[in-house]
Amino acid sequence: MELLPRDQIAFQRMLDTIRRNYERFGFLPVETPVFELSEVLLTKSGGETERQVYFAQSTGALQKENQGLPELALRFDLTVPLARYVAEHEHELAFPFRRYQIQRVYRGERAQRGRFREFYQCDIDVVGKDTLSIRFDAEILAVIHAVFSELGIGDFTVQLNNRKLMRGFFEGLGVAEGSRQMDVLREVDKLDKRGADDVRETLTGAGFGLSQDTVQKILDFVAVRSSSHADALARLDALGQGSDTFNQGVGELREVLQLVHALGVPESDYRLNFSIARGLDYYTGTVYETMLDGYRQIGSICSGGRYDDLASHYTKSKLPGVGISIGLTRLFWQLREAGLVAGVDESSVQAMVALMEDNQLTESLDIARRLRAGGINTEVQMEPKKLGKQFQYASRAGIRFVVLAGEDELARGVVTVKDLAREQQFEVTREQLASTLRVELEQTRALAGR
Repeated sequence: MELLPRDQIAFQRMLDTIRRNYERFGFLPVETPVFELSEVLLTKSGGETERQVYFAQSTGALQKENQGLPELALRFDLTVPLARYVAEHEHELAFPFRRYQIQRVYRGERAQRGRFREFYQCDIDVVGKDTLSIRFDAEILAVIHAVFSELGIGDFTVQLNNRKLMRGFFEGLGVAEGSRQMDVLREVDKLDKRGADDVRETLTGAGFGLSQDTVQKILDFVAVRSSSHADALARLDALGQGSDTFNQGVGELREVLQLVHALGVPESDYRLNFSIARGLDYYTGTVYETMLDGYRQIGSICSGGRYDDLASHYTKSKLPGVGISIGLTRLFWQLREAGLVAGVDESSVQAMVALMEDNQLTESLDIARRLRAGGINTEVQMEPKKLGKQFQYASRAGIRFVVLAGEDELARGVVTVKDLAREQQFEVTREQLASTLRVELEQTRALAGR
C-alpha cells in the first residue's frame, strides 16, 4: 500500500496509538528478521499457507544445481517467528513473557482491492511456561478495548467465545472427530454469506449426513449472542452441564467475563458470540473477534485467542499463550474507503515560516529555530515567493500555522501568525510564539477528544 504523505501521517498515528497502548499494559517490543529459514516457516503450515509463502534466493544460489526449496523465506505472519524466538531465547526470557510486535509480513495474495502482499501486523501475546492463567485472556480483551477506544474509529464490540465450549458441544452431538468438527465449522462460518437454509442443506446432505435435528441444534447454538454482562452470565448458566471439555469452556468464559467487567471495560463493548470459530486446529480456548458496529461489512478488525502450545515444533517445553493481531494495512485501507480515518487533513508539520524578502532569511531561520526548540514541527520557506503561493502551499500540505515577519513586524519585535484552520490571524512576540502555538494545538486536541 502506497500512500500520499498526509495519509501516511494518519497511518503512522494509528501505529503510534497501537504501540502506546500495548506499552501501557506492560508489553515489551520484539522485532524478528523478515527472513526465516524455510524449514522453520513451513513446519506447521502446508496446503494453502505454503502456496502463499515467498521464498528468497540469492543470484549466486540460482546458478547452482536445483537443491529443493530455497533456504530462506519471507515471514507470512508474526506467530511462527514468535514461536521460534521464544524457543530460541527460552532460558533468557522472564515468564510470563509479554511481547508486542509491529512489523510487515508477506503473503502471495491474489491482487484485489484491499488485499496486499506486504502489510503490517500489530500483535501482542502473553506466553507462559508450563501454564498460563485464564486471567490473561481477560487482560487481552481490555487491551483491545483500550486500543480501539483511543483510535476513535467508531463504536465497536469485542465478541468472544471458547473453543472448549464448542468442542464439547459438538462432541455432545456425536461430532467428535477433529477433522469432522473442522469441516462442520467451516460450513457454519458461511452462515452470514449463504444463509441458514443453504448451510442446513449442506450439513444434512451426502457430504455430512447430519440429521435435521442435529443441524437445528447447531444453528440454534451458534445464534447465541449476549446483550449485557448479566445476560452473558445468564446464557452461560442456561447451557447446563455437559462433558468435561464443555464444562471447562463454560467455566473459562464465565471467569473471563467477570474479570473483563472488573477491568472496567463497558459491558456494551463486549458480548458472547457462539458462532466465532477462529480455526479449530490452532486455537484451543478463548477466541476474540472485534467488529465496528456501524460497518460490519469490514469484518473483524482484530482477532486472536488462546493456544495450548506455542512452540512444540521447536522445543520440548510447554509454552501456552494468548494473543491478538491487528492487520493494520487492510484495516486502514478499509477505514479510508469508508471515510472513517481521522486526521488526514493534518500534516506532521505544524508551522511554516514564510519568507517575504530574500534578505530576511536569517530572521526566518531564527524564528524556526525558536519554534523547534519549543516543540513545534516547523518548515521554512527557503526562497521568496508571492505570499499567495506560500499560503497555497501551506494549505495543500496541511500545515496549520503560517508565520510572517515582514519589515514592520521585525521593527516591532513581533510576528504575525495566520491560523489556516480557524481562518484567523494574530500577532505575538517572537519569545512567546512557540508557547502560544502549543496552547492553540492543545486546545484543538482537547476539543477533538484526543
